[in-house]
Amino acid sequence: MTPIEAIVVAVAGMCAGAINTVVGSGTLITFPVLLAIGYPPVVANASNSIGLVPGGVTGAIGYRRELEGQRSRLLRLGICSLLGGVTGALLLLWLPPGVFKAVVPVLIVIALVLVVMQPWLSRRLSERERHEHGGIGALIATYFAGVYGGYFGAAQGVLLVGLLGIMIDEGLQRLNALKNALTAGVNLVAGIIFVAIADVDWLVVLLIAAGSTVGGVIGAKIGRKLPPAVLRGVIVVVGVVAIVKLLTS
Repeated sequence: MTPIEAIVVAVAGMCAGAINTVVGSGTLITFPVLLAIGYPPVVANASNSIGLVPGGVTGAIGYRRELEGQRSRLLRLGICSLLGGVTGALLLLWLPPGVFKAVVPVLIVIALVLVVMQPWLSRRLSERERHEHGGIGALIATYFAGVYGGYFGAAQGVLLVGLLGIMIDEGLQRLNALKNALTAGVNLVAGIIFVAIADVDWLVVLLIAAGSTVGGVIGAKIGRKLPPAVLRGVIVVVGVVAIVKLLTS
């Protein structure tokens, strides 16, 4: 990796950390960058997942006020989320690399659709009658969102906010805080598995970790002031680049 490429990866990590905290689609920034530099998809995904863990932690800490009073909900949903993350990470490692390369473009398309639909989802959330804890539906939805996050992760946060918002009677900012904590946990358990049995590029991990740590702090501080339309536009552009890169490589 050249010095310029290292800087690009670190900056991408910072942007991803901020976007994950605010929107939940940061992997659509870092993953295409790693592909463009020349890393294999599975190595890029595993290294990226580990590198984004510190950003998830700082983002969750930044939203700690919104997490107040959600301890029981976080514990209940957190167990399902962690189990899902383990399942997704193991699927990534057990399935042939060709499966990941074939499936990821579809997952990116789904993620991009979720990002584009986020304003509509937000409006719909305010119109529905929801429950305080979400019931069994919230547990199941959180598990499968964790599977998705452990396997790939792009727009996992958008998926979580959309699903939980339909089922849980809670404000969007508090749901976003819950999302930050849950996705950080998924990345952590997936990262532990990747460290143990996957090919990981530690330089990539360190660069993304450094960037995402700063990005998580920035995202938590100015999350409510960032123009969502601009963020969505950037995410869609880099997501399309990733799809093209995967389909033409």
